[in-house]
Amino acid sequence: MDTKDIENGLFEISSEREFNELAIEIFHYQYDTVTIYREFVDSVSIDTRLIKHYREIPFLPVEFFKTHRIISSGLKEEKIFLSSGTTGTTQSRHFVADLSLYEKSFIKGFEYFYGSPEEFTFLALLPSYLEREGSSLVYMAEKLIKASGNPDSGFFLHDYDRLAKILSGINSKKVFLLGVTYALLDLAEKYNLNLTDAIVMETGGMKGKRKEIVREELHLMLKAGFGVGKIHSEYGMTELLSQAYSQGDGIFHTLPWMKILIRDTNDPLSLLENGKTGGINIIDLANIHSCSFIATQDLGKKYNDGSFEVLGRFDSSDIRGCNLMIG
Repeated sequence: MDTKDIENGLFEISSEREFNELAIEIFHYQYDTVTIYREFVDSVSIDTRLIKHYREIPFLPVEFFKTHRIISSGLKEEKIFLSSGTTGTTQSRHFVADLSLYEKSFIKGFEYFYGSPEEFTFLALLPSYLEREGSSLVYMAEKLIKASGNPDSGFFLHDYDRLAKILSGINSKKVFLLGVTYALLDLAEKYNLNLTDAIVMETGGMKGKRKEIVREELHLMLKAGFGVGKIHSEYGMTELLSQAYSQGDGIFHTLPWMKILIRDTNDPLSLLENGKTGGINIIDLANIHSCSFIATQDLGKKYNDGSFEVLGRFDSSDIRGCNLMIG
């Protein structure tokens, strides 16, 4: 199969019908070319010929990314993204066959929610991510910094003084401050910043640097510390090539080439209706060459407009140091 047609249609999806058709096409491609996914689908005794809707597609448990090389046969990875993990845990590995696809996904995703990166001074405060290899978040931030074309844009490892000076002096462009949670709290506590018009986005937890706190309390502290009305959040993971974003209150929205479904925690092949709490399943159609249908270890709830909330983690799973707070 020539996947160029799939790629060309991926970012042009504008209806439920188009999403479903592309999802079914990608499912059959991945069933044919991704060995471990085919073995998983066969193990749950589903006749793939009968699948007509994306809700009928089996979702691969995310843990398989820790133990298997998930990539379409015959392809070689351009890059391997690694999860942060914690001491003593196995890292997830995402073998990315086409980095340009990832770049298109996060640039178009950013534009979908926020507009052109050129409109922003993009400031990234990501110490825990910068201090390890293979972070997909750092790769994304680096490209957004470059796309902004602004000399003030950049990474700030521990240089809070320089960052605070830039934040205090910027008035020509909109500010986008992306930070790991504990570092944003450190910055807010150390400096008296009033960033009324800035976008402040937290990603990740405390990374062992601070005590974990509930999202509502965290966002109150950050809003007070930066003088903003909302705290934005990003929901993504190593195993995905797309992100969902919250523009306040912990309610996330997906891109047109993504969908969230909620599964029954006692029956993982059954999906729940909107408003019920269960395991989060993600369809990320940008994952053309690995697996687009992933059952995460996150708990959440989906609403009638397609938005969703992340409520925690399965108790039995590893703690993933990535992109969510327990709410």
